[in-house]
Amino acid sequence: MVLGLGLPSLLAAETRLDFNRDIRPILSDNCFACHGFDAKKRKADLRLDVAEGAYRVVDGVQAVKPGDPEASSILQRILSQDEEEVMPPPESHKKLTATQVETLKRWIREGAEYKKHWAFESPVKASVPSVKPTGVPVRNAVDAFIQARLAEEGLRPSPEAAKETLIRRVTLDLTGLPPTAAEVDAFLADEGADAYERVVDRLLKSERYGEHMGRHWLDVARYADTHGLHLDNERSMWPYRDWVVRAFNENLPYDAFTRWQLAGDLLPQATIDQQIASGFNRCNVTTSEGGSINEEFIFRYAVDRTDTTVAVWMGLTAGCAVCHDHKYDPITQKEFYSLYAFFNSAADPAMDGNILLTPPILRLSTPEQKAELARLEADIGRQQTRIREAIASLNYTDPSQVTPPPPVQTSEVLWFEDSFPPAAKVEAAGEPTQLISQAQGPVFSGKAALRRKAKGVAQDFFSSGGSFEVPANGKISVQCWIDPKDEPKAVMLQFHTSGWNHRAVWGQEGAIPFGKVRTPERVTMGGLPTSGQWVKLEFPAEKVGLKPGMKVTGYAFTQFDGTVVWDRLAMSSRVEPAKDPQWSWKVWTQRNQGRRVEGLPNDLQTLVRGKKAVEWSEAEVKRLKDWWLENEYQGAREIVQGPRAEKLALEGKRKSLEDMIPATLVMADLPQPRDSFVMTRGQYDQPGEKVHRATPAVFPPLKNMDRPTRLDLADWLLSPEHPLTARVQVNRFWQQFFGTGLVKTSNDFGSQGEPPSHPELLDWLAVSFREGGWDMKALVRLLVTSHTYRQSAAFTSPGADRDPENRLLSRGPRFRLDAEVVRDSALFVSGLLSPKIGGKGVKPYQPENIWEPVGFGGSNTRNYLQDHGESLYRRSLYTFWKRTAPPPSMTTFDAPNRESYCLRRERSNTPLQALNLMNDVQHVEAARNFAQRLLHAGGSVDSRITAAFRAVTSRYPNAEEAETVRTALEQHRAAYRAKPDAARQVILYGESKADAKLDPVELAAWTLVCNLLLNLDEAVTRG
Repeated sequence: MVLGLGLPSLLAAETRLDFNRDIRPILSDNCFACHGFDAKKRKADLRLDVAEGAYRVVDGVQAVKPGDPEASSILQRILSQDEEEVMPPPESHKKLTATQVETLKRWIREGAEYKKHWAFESPVKASVPSVKPTGVPVRNAVDAFIQARLAEEGLRPSPEAAKETLIRRVTLDLTGLPPTAAEVDAFLADEGADAYERVVDRLLKSERYGEHMGRHWLDVARYADTHGLHLDNERSMWPYRDWVVRAFNENLPYDAFTRWQLAGDLLPQATIDQQIASGFNRCNVTTSEGGSINEEFIFRYAVDRTDTTVAVWMGLTAGCAVCHDHKYDPITQKEFYSLYAFFNSAADPAMDGNILLTPPILRLSTPEQKAELARLEADIGRQQTRIREAIASLNYTDPSQVTPPPPVQTSEVLWFEDSFPPAAKVEAAGEPTQLISQAQGPVFSGKAALRRKAKGVAQDFFSSGGSFEVPANGKISVQCWIDPKDEPKAVMLQFHTSGWNHRAVWGQEGAIPFGKVRTPERVTMGGLPTSGQWVKLEFPAEKVGLKPGMKVTGYAFTQFDGTVVWDRLAMSSRVEPAKDPQWSWKVWTQRNQGRRVEGLPNDLQTLVRGKKAVEWSEAEVKRLKDWWLENEYQGAREIVQGPRAEKLALEGKRKSLEDMIPATLVMADLPQPRDSFVMTRGQYDQPGEKVHRATPAVFPPLKNMDRPTRLDLADWLLSPEHPLTARVQVNRFWQQFFGTGLVKTSNDFGSQGEPPSHPELLDWLAVSFREGGWDMKALVRLLVTSHTYRQSAAFTSPGADRDPENRLLSRGPRFRLDAEVVRDSALFVSGLLSPKIGGKGVKPYQPENIWEPVGFGGSNTRNYLQDHGESLYRRSLYTFWKRTAPPPSMTTFDAPNRESYCLRRERSNTPLQALNLMNDVQHVEAARNFAQRLLHAGGSVDSRITAAFRAVTSRYPNAEEAETVRTALEQHRAAYRAKPDAARQVILYGESKADAKLDPVELAAWTLVCNLLLNLDEAVTRG
C-alpha cells in the first residue's frame, strides 16, 4: 500500500484503503484525462471519477464491480498485453506500477468505495487527539495531531532545538532577518518557562514582521513595478506593496484582507487603504503594443484575474477550464466564464498607454493638495467653457475643399544668435557661461557661439526674461559642434513652459538623467552628432510636446562630459492649409492612424483605436472634432489663444502638482457591465453561450444571486460553508514555516494535487482560523510556539530513513533561505541595511547589461540606472521589480518573475548561487563593512572570530571551527602582505567607503574571513 504522501504505510494490514488518499491519485494521474469530468473529451462514454460512471454496466461490462476485481474491466484493460486494448494506451506514455495495480485490486475487493474529493467537502473540526506521554511536550493542538500520527507510524518526535537555534529560526521566520547577539544573549539568560513565547510576541510586534510576511504575499499577488509586456514600462504600484506590509503589521483579519483586495473599491465609503488594497487585481501583466487588439486583452486580463483569484483563495487550477471543461476537477467551462464575468467589466483599458499611471488610479494627496487640485480643476473648467464658446462662434470651412487652395505660408524666428534674449536671467551648472568669438573657436553664423567644457552634467539656461510663441507646424533647429578630442556622452535641448517638461536628447540614453522616457520630457532623437563639424539638429516642436500657441519662457543647452559649441537656435514653420492636418479636418481624419491616435488624450485614444474614420459614430465624430478644433486647428488659434494659453498654463501647474503626489492603480468597474460569454476554445473573438455571474455548482451557492458583485464573490469565499478558503491560507502559512505545506501541492488542491499529509490537522487549523476571527498573527503564533516547530532539525534515524522529506514532522524544519532573506541578512549583519520602510522601488547593484538586451527602444526601463546612497542598502522587498528582467540576485535564488501568481517557490542548489555569494559587489561590500565593524570593536583575534561567528550563525563556534577561521585569516594576511595593492582593491568594492585609518591589509584579510562566514551553509540555511 502507498500513502498519498509517498511514504511506506506502517498501518495495520486490516486498515481499509481510503479513496481520496490511496485511489484517487492513481486514477487522476492515469485515467481522468480521458475518463473524467470533461464530457467533451471523455472516451468510450466511460467515467471513472464518480461511482455512478465506474459502476455502470454497458453491454454486460462493468469497469469497476465492487467486491470482484476479476470481473472489473478496468483491471483487465490495465493488465492487457494487447496494445489495442491496454490502458492507459501506449501513446499516453503512462503505465501503472505493480504496487498501484495491487492497490486497485485491494480497493475493489474491499467494496470500491468512492468519496467526494476531500477538498470539496467543508472542513470539520476534529477532536484534538490524546497522545501518550513520550517525554516530549504537547504544547498545543498542532503537537497533538502531529505526535498522534507519529505514534501510528512508530516514530517519535525530536527533542527541542538548542535555544540559539530556536531564536535564530523564529527571528528569521517572523522578520526575515537574523537576531542580534544581544537578543540571543537575552534569550539565553532568560530562564522563564515562557521565555520563548515572549520572544515570539516581541517579533510579532516588530515592523519587520510585516515586511517579511508581506513579501510572501507579493509573490501571490504577482506584484511588480512594471507593466510586463512589450516596453515593460514602469507603473506605480508601490503603495499597494506598502499597504500589504501595513496590513500584516496591523494584523488586519484575513477576511478583511480578502474583501479589501477583491472588492475594496466596492465597500461603502471605501477608505484610502481599502481602495489601495483593490490594486491586487491591477497587478496583472498589461500591454500597449502596437497592433494589439482591445477585445483580446480585455479578455486576457479578465481570465488572469479569474485564474488568480481561484488559485490564491481556493488553490485550484481553474485556468484549465478556459478552453474546455476541466479534465480533473468539477469546474465546467461555463462555470469558469461565470466566474470570469465578475472581472469582465473592469474599468482599466486594454492598452495601458505605456504610462506610469493607467486609469483608474488613486492619488494619495494631502488635504491641502486636494484643495489645490480642486481649485486648478475649477479654473481649467472655466477656461474650457470660454474655449467652447469661442469655437461655437466659428464658421469653419475645410481648406481642402476650397478652389483655388489657400497659399503656402513660411516663417522663421531666431531664439539664440550671438546671445541669449536681452532680459533673460542666464544661469549655468558648471563653469560660468562662455560666449566665444570666431577668433576663439568655431562659430556657425553671426559673431558668437556658446561653448562649454564639462565633466558630468552641465548646462547654460534661463527660465524667465524671454518669451517665444510656438507657431503652427513649428520646427526647431540648432547648430551643434562637438570637439573630436573631447566628445560628450550626450547632448540635450530643454524648453521651459510651466516647467522643464520638453526635452530632446542625442547620444547615450540615460546619461543625462532628466525627464521621463517615452514622454515629451525626454525624447531620444538619435545618436551623438558627428564631431569636428557643424551639425544641424532639427525636429518638430510637437515631438517634445510644444504645441501651437504655447509660450516658451526659457531653454537650456545641456551636455554630459565633453566640449560642445551651440549656435543659431531657431523656430521655423511652413503651412500649406489644404494639405495640413492642423488646418484641414478631412486631412487630419485621413492621417496615418498611429500618429493620429498617439496625439489624442487617453480617453479618446481608447475611443478610436483600431477604428477607421468611417467607422466613427456621430457622437464620436463630434467629440473628436471638438477636440481637433481646440487643440489642432490653427484657424481657431486667434480666438482661443487667450483662454487656451491660460488652460495650458493651469494644466502645467496641475501636472507639476500631480507629479509630486504618490498615486497607485486601483480597481473599478464600468458603469455599464460588459456581457460575458463562454469563449469557444478559449478564443477571445468566438463568443458562445451567454453567461451571468455565478460560482461552480460543486461549492455552496452565492447568497446574493441578483446581480452579484466582486464583494459578493469575496463574501462567498469567506462563508463558513466554503470548503477551501481557510484551508488554502493555513496551508500556505504551514508551508512558510515548515518548508512544505500539509498539502504539498499548495497550488493544486484538486484531483491532480497531493492529498494532505495530516487531513484532520489541516481541517482543525482551517476551522479554528475562521472561528478565531481570521486572526493571522494568532495563527502564526500557534504554529511557531508548537513543539513541532521547535524541534531539532537533526537528520537522525529512524525518522530520517523512513520519512526523508519530513512530511510526518518527526524533526524540525530545515531549508535554504529565500533570496531576499539571504541578501538582507548579509546587509543586516554588516551594519549596512537601511531601516527605512516603504516608498518607491530602489535600484541597488546588479551586473551590467541585464535590462538592455530585453529592452525596447524608448522604454523607460530599457537601461538600468543604479541608485546611490541609502537606496543601495534597502531591504530586498523594496528592490525595483522589472518583470522581463527581474533582479538577478533574486532570480539566482529562485525568486519568480511575477508575471503570474507564485504560490510556492522552488528551491535549487546551483554553482551560480555560490558565485553570487562570494563575488557579488553587494556581498563583498557587506563583508568589508562587517570586517570594519569587527576591527572597530577591538579585542583579540579570538574574540573577533567569536563575535563574527555568532553574528552570522547565532551560536558560538566550536574549537575546530574557530581554528579553521583563524587559519584562513592568517593565510589571507600573508597573501595581502605580499600583494598590498590587491588588498587595497578588495576594500574598494561598493559605494560605502572603507575607513582610511584602518590598515588595508588587515581590513582585506578580515573582509575575506567575513565573506567566508557569510558563505557558510549555516548562514544561508534556516535550521
